[in-house]
Amino acid sequence: MSLAKVVQDRRPAPELEPGALRGPRMRPGESVFKWLLMACLAVGVVFLAVLLAYIVSEALPRLDSRLFTNFPDTIDPAASGGQSAILGTLWVISFTALFCLPTGIMAAIYLEEYADTNRWYNRLIELNIQNLAAVPSIVYGILGLGILARQMKLGNTVLTGALTLSLLVLPVVIIASREAIRAVPPTIRQGSLALGATQWQTIRRQVLPAAVPGIATGSILALSRAIGEAAPLVMLGIAVYVPFNPEGAQSQFTALPMQIFFWIRESREEYHYLAAAAIVVLLAILLLMNAAAIWLRNRYSKRW
Repeated sequence: MSLAKVVQDRRPAPELEPGALRGPRMRPGESVFKWLLMACLAVGVVFLAVLLAYIVSEALPRLDSRLFTNFPDTIDPAASGGQSAILGTLWVISFTALFCLPTGIMAAIYLEEYADTNRWYNRLIELNIQNLAAVPSIVYGILGLGILARQMKLGNTVLTGALTLSLLVLPVVIIASREAIRAVPPTIRQGSLALGATQWQTIRRQVLPAAVPGIATGSILALSRAIGEAAPLVMLGIAVYVPFNPEGAQSQFTALPMQIFFWIRESREEYHYLAAAAIVVLLAILLLMNAAAIWLRNRYSKRW
């Protein structure tokens, strides 16, 4: 290589003009639209913060041990608590997860990995799942009342509430699980099959572990929706005053949304403080479930 070539190669790179690395400037209309979006976001956040501050300030007088250790009392608000409602909520959401999560995940595996989209019945199933995800929750309450509570004679029990809420969130679990499975790169499947693994071994050992973050996040968010639903429970005729804890799937129960509804409609102001305290407990449960979803997503995402 000649000396001139070496000198030419060692010349410093030409300096870029100021602003050359910057992206194209936004047009005035785009800037206005961006600020409008930020203003809308700020309005929503401010209203949410004000609402949360109001609820917490109202709940402070009754955020004590009585809320968790005492049963509802229609005579003395100072002795009233929400133990039966808290435990009833945990019972119902546990059975809801037991019913809807395995069913939804297995349905998603079938539709994504095994189903032939050219078959009319598979297309019909997918269409119905998409439509059922948009059905109002009160319709599921009517369905649970007519079929589960009356035709099947299950009554107003934990099992009836859990099955109704499972029907409510099952389409959401299926859709979220399908999206998580679909997001797994096809090269993982192809590599596993090329090494001699069967389709089920590929799904169980490669696809599902890679899809766990999305499946877990979607499932927990679906359960978070179920735990705050009151319309299906109202249609089922769930009791608003239950001075005992549920003892099993066939036991009567009440839930936090129903207990809050019962306290809000009372005329005495002390019950309104109780309702605010129950709202804070319900929000805390929802935040814990969402935090668990974020933790699971981050933990399993690092492995893949």
